[in-house]
Amino acid sequence: MVGGGGGGGVGSGLLENANPLIYERSGERPVTAGEEDEQVPDSIDAREIFDLIRSINDPEHPLTLEELNVVEQVRVQVSDPESTVAVAFTPTIPHCSMATLIGLSIKVKLLRSLPQRFKMDVHITPGTHASEHAVNKQLADKERVAAALENTHLLEVVNQCLSARS
Repeated sequence: MVGGGGGGGVGSGLLENANPLIYERSGERPVTAGEEDEQVPDSIDAREIFDLIRSINDPEHPLTLEELNVVEQVRVQVSDPESTVAVAFTPTIPHCSMATLIGLSIKVKLLRSLPQRFKMDVHITPGTHASEHAVNKQLADKERVAAALENTHLLEVVNQCLSARS
């Protein structure tokens, strides 16, 4: 292409990170007897949150966020008694234009999966993205998230990220 051109992005056919590192997926979590006992209150923990978000599809690659190491269990903090969940995610490259979309996909998955009492903080792992502050500000703004989800095209892309791959 003469002149260099712009970045990739959905639908442009150009991948920003054409050869990402692929990480091995962790095994399924064994279910304990305490979790199966319906009489015992089962608190939500970091592994449960990680299990919800690990299989989210990357918008550019036929890979999951776990396989790209965008999400890791160690970057999930949960306090069930305080009803808080914090997820830090790491884009594969510092100028990833998909960072907001990835964060939105994580946020939507949590909104759809967790009880309404939970307050969610989805943010970029500090120091891993050029526009970290701007992306975090967008993801933390409830009105902007709600407006984004009213955009039918954007909602369709988020739903594709959340759909199970066959």
